[in-house]
Amino acid sequence: MNLDIVYKNRVDIKDLAGLVNDLKAIVGEQWVSTEEADLVAYSKDAMLITNRWAIEKKIPGLAHVVTWPGTEAEVSKIVKLAADHKIPVTPYGEGSGVVGAAIPVHGGITIDMKRLDKVIEINDKDLTVTVEAGMNGKALERVLQEKGYLIGHVPQSFHTASVGGWIAHRAAGQFSTKYGKIEDILLSLRVVMADGSIVDTKLYPRASTGPQLERLFLSSEGTLGIVTRATLKLWPWPEKQEGVAYAFDSWAQALEAVRLVLRQQIYPAVVRIYDQIETERHFYKEAKAKGKLMTVFVCEGKAKLVDLELATVRSEAEKQKGIDCGPDPVHHWFETRFDVKETSTWTPKDVIFDTVEVSCMWKDAVSLYDNVVAEMKKVPGMAMSSAHASHFYPQGVCFYFTFGGVPVGPATPDDFFKAAWDAAMVGTLKSNGSISHHHGIGIVRARWMKPEHGPVLELMKRVKHALDPDNILNPGKLYEEAEK
Repeated sequence: MNLDIVYKNRVDIKDLAGLVNDLKAIVGEQWVSTEEADLVAYSKDAMLITNRWAIEKKIPGLAHVVTWPGTEAEVSKIVKLAADHKIPVTPYGEGSGVVGAAIPVHGGITIDMKRLDKVIEINDKDLTVTVEAGMNGKALERVLQEKGYLIGHVPQSFHTASVGGWIAHRAAGQFSTKYGKIEDILLSLRVVMADGSIVDTKLYPRASTGPQLERLFLSSEGTLGIVTRATLKLWPWPEKQEGVAYAFDSWAQALEAVRLVLRQQIYPAVVRIYDQIETERHFYKEAKAKGKLMTVFVCEGKAKLVDLELATVRSEAEKQKGIDCGPDPVHHWFETRFDVKETSTWTPKDVIFDTVEVSCMWKDAVSLYDNVVAEMKKVPGMAMSSAHASHFYPQGVCFYFTFGGVPVGPATPDDFFKAAWDAAMVGTLKSNGSISHHHGIGIVRARWMKPEHGPVLELMKRVKHALDPDNILNPGKLYEEAEK
């Protein structure tokens, strides 16, 4: 193979043919591949700079072999085999992560989990569903809807993400203000550890019996174990759903309206605040919102509760001088919420484009927005930096920034990409924010983990070493910066 690989530090597997035969003995011949087309297909996830690399005919990272196990036992045997030979293992859900966590930077074995796609049990009395980790999120929701339930976890990658990916990245969905993030939804799980052993955490609503070890695997990006099964919370299908939209003059007004709604223990399922730039991009047909910040609310549940929530939202929005824009912006949001065509539209035009989600407490919210935008504008060639606020808590908020620009002078696309990300991280940390809210760390944020955590990062590394002493589980991610 004569491929230009970005992350070239691949391990040397002395007996690849023997490894391949051992894998075939575990999963069957048809579920193992060393074909170039398959290795290239699994060389990337949805990290946006990899689209640019593709145009430049570069491969992000290349596994030595790809395998598709069909059972938890097969996953266990594959990991045990890898551990015996100290070969890196990269778990692969559906490849919709945007931080490079699924790129096999050291080669080795890529384990595609999508054949583990069964609903094991739906329990009406306990309001739980037990599902294998490779199941697609949309497919799971469809099964549940037919039986009158929902999980309420609807990330933008809803159609192209797996349950295991949700857990590995500590995902957040569009309806999270009401239903919670994945850590609020997860009750128990089964995990294949670095030595191939299987851990099954007990199912209960809550316990005080020592540290909740299942929490270790949330946001671990496959570096501590490979999730094979999870039990999640369910809710009955909502009786009513209704939305309202308001336009505000400033971030201070829009954020205050939302803060005061949540302070009253009123939790709309969806809340989105778009800055002036994103309002112009997404709601340009709404004359009342010109030059303002469009804010969308969606409430759902029992009809009487929805009516109460809407009344509270309207009251607080009007106190902050919000302009009622009617239902059309809400309808537009529903119609376009999964539209990600910008991620592929700009790359062929040499524009470097990406999104960065961060979080902070309410007291720092306006300054964080201002600081991140200001830092990104300093990057030579930056043409656009904007944001919307996408997830909310009684204590704070998540901002979801978008940037785009063209490298200037001798700067390469990679130089611009790194400079833009560094600017976003500097602006976030300057405002006491966290460098990631729900996308995770992967490759792109790894160098910022020490400024984020300080001495706590060393504790994380000690946990990693204790659970994976040979560093075979998704190395080069989260705790360390992969070398190109």
